[in-house]
Order: sequence, then C-alpha cells, then structure tokens
Amino acid sequence: MPHDESLSHWHEPNSTQKAGFGKFGRPAMPYDSFMEAEGIPIYRDIGVRQVQNLPMAPWKRLGGRGSYIQLFGTEGLWGMYIVEVPAGGALNIERHIYEKMVLVIEGRGSTEVWQEGQVHPQTFEWQKGSMYSIPLNAFHRFVNATNSPALLLCGTSAPNMFNLLDNTHFIFNCPYNFNDRYNGTSDYFQAKEDVLPDPVRGLAMRRTNFLPDVISCELPLDNRRSPGYRRVEPHMAGNRFYQWIGQHETGRYSKAHKHASAAVLICLKGKGYTYTWPEALGSRPWEAGKAEFVKRQDYEFGGMVTAAPMTGDWFHQHFGVSKDPLRLTAWFGPNNSRARKPGVPGEAIMDRGAIDIKKGGDAIPYCEEDPYLLKEFKEALAKEGAVSRMDPLWYDPNTAEDSQPKDLF
Repeated sequence: MPHDESLSHWHEPNSTQKAGFGKFGRPAMPYDSFMEAEGIPIYRDIGVRQVQNLPMAPWKRLGGRGSYIQLFGTEGLWGMYIVEVPAGGALNIERHIYEKMVLVIEGRGSTEVWQEGQVHPQTFEWQKGSMYSIPLNAFHRFVNATNSPALLLCGTSAPNMFNLLDNTHFIFNCPYNFNDRYNGTSDYFQAKEDVLPDPVRGLAMRRTNFLPDVISCELPLDNRRSPGYRRVEPHMAGNRFYQWIGQHETGRYSKAHKHASAAVLICLKGKGYTYTWPEALGSRPWEAGKAEFVKRQDYEFGGMVTAAPMTGDWFHQHFGVSKDPLRLTAWFGPNNSRARKPGVPGEAIMDRGAIDIKKGGDAIPYCEEDPYLLKEFKEALAKEGAVSRMDPLWYDPNTAEDSQPKDLF
C-alpha cells in the first residue's frame, strides 16, 4: 500500500478550518475484532425468524459449530451466539470472566460446572426450554449424550469485558474464584419455585439459577403490557445480566412503548411479529404516510427481535398471532434495564414503559395508536383460526381509562 503522508503527520488547521476528517468510518471495537478472529459467521440485523436456521461453521475454540449474533442496538452492551453440541459428544471446557445465560433451543444433555481447585464437577441435566446461568469465571462443559445435536443460545457480557480489558488471555485464564457467585452447594442448580418481589420495582421475581422449562412454567399475573399479561424475572447466579419471561393472552397484544436500546425478545411459545419505529415518526406512522420507515420482524420459537434498534428510544409493539399465547423472554445484558442503569442513588424513577404517555410514561394507549395495527392484527389471527380479544372499550377515549388495569400512581 502506498504511504499516505497525510496520515503520518498531523497538520494544524488554519483559522478558517476545523481539525479532523469530518467524516470517518466507525472503528472495530476489541469485541468486534475478537468475533472476526473466531472464524464463524456473525449475524447482524434487527432480528431473525428462527435462530435454528442461521448458518453455522466449525468453531475451533468451542469444539462445535456456531454463529455469533449481534442485533442492532446491542453493540457494546452485550453479546449473543448459538452453538451446536455434537451428537454423543461435548464442547470444549471453558472458563471466562464474563457472565453467560443459556437457553436450550433443541436437544437434551447436561452441564458440568466447577471452580479452580474443586475436585468433583457439579452436574445437572437440561432439555429443550431449559434456561440457566454459568457462574462467573467457573469452569464448565456442555455434554450431549443423545444421538442428535443439541442447540444452545447463549447471551453474555463478553463485549463489556473485551472492550474494557482488550486482553483475551486474561479473560479466558483468570484464576480467581468468585465464591460469592458460586460456592458449589449441592442445590445450586435445583429449580426454586418461590416468587418474591423484585426489591427495586416490586415485580414478580424468582431467585433460581436453573429453570427446567421456560416454555410452560407458571407465570404470575402482571397486567403491565396488556390486560391478562403474565411475567416473572429470574435472578440467576448473582448476575448483573437482566432478563424476564412474559406472556400475552391469546388474541391480545402489547401497547407500543419506547426505551433505550439493549432489550432482545426471544420467542418461547406461539408465533408473532414486532413493529419498531423511531419515536420521531409519532404514534401513528401508517396514518401519517410513513409506514416505509417502520421495521417488522416475524418470529416463532427460537426467533428474536431487538426491541429498540439503532439509536434506541424507538417505539416497539408485539403481536401474537397463533392459537397459543405469545410467550417471550427478554434479555437486556448487564446494567441495561431501566431500573438498573447508573444514576444518582435513591432518585425517583418512574416505570415509564408501563405507563401511558398522557400520564408521563412512554406507552401509547390503545385509544391513541394507529388504527392500522388492530385491523392487521385481526386479519392475521383469522388466518390462524383465532379471534381477537381486544375489547372495543379500550379504543374509545371516553371508556379506555376505566376498562383496563390501573396504574399504581
């Protein structure tokens, strides 16, 4: 490559110029470079109908096939990948100084976990729909004893650590045992059923490091996203990685709402679609002739969508269009949920995503949403042999206030 003299010496601008190039390409972050060096595909988009259909390639470091997933809006906030555990085999042993969530998409198997100096690994079994967390910096290995491959979807805080430390050897070879996160107790990976109030927002929470079946487990009534909506937050392995599981009743859909980027919704049951659009388009983009700027992602089990892509604060709205309820798990990564973002300790925070705009929140009430949404929803349900259960009173400005679950304030 010819030597470019303009890049070897900085020239001070004169009084009528500004320093710098003005326009430039965004440089790769350390985590981007790490993913590229792994030699497997990297999928980037707003979502995917099913991760089961993503291309995969042999992954030397892990010993299976896999693909990285970096949906728009999650860059630098948290990472994701799928990995296939070969039939009758196992992946390579791992240890890393970042958190990892695991959702079993296909297959059955077991996971071995142990700390530096621990003689006997702790082993637990999983199946399709199991979700659990690998304790921070613990050794672990995924084993498949069946005659067909297993597919695991993993969410991690790897980008946070790579972009801060930029040292692969330390990330994968730090000898420190985080005994406050994992101490090898015999019941560590036993499912715990107790539902407690989340200490920050008072929402339903389960302190458990293992959920055997997130597809059909019981969910407490929540009512925040739609009437009859059910939801629980699993708090796993002392993580900062935040996630929840929610379900909309058949024939009902969520209100549109907006928040910053980070949340990725993963379909666990039913099938549906999500619309997402910049808040600058307003609450009725179809009516305003701006439908071309609205993005849509369809999904079924194993599919996903980034709720607020690009720069964040996009409205997004989720629709289940099957006879089964639409069940989703939302993964946010570490310290990205509204209630866990840094700020002045003790300051008052409103649960804006569950409160209507006219009350100071970020949700569009049904009576103010674009009429196109309900029309299309009914048509989509009809094709599946299902019917809408959206009450007409919710769309009448005179009755909407009294016909839905009330806000706490």
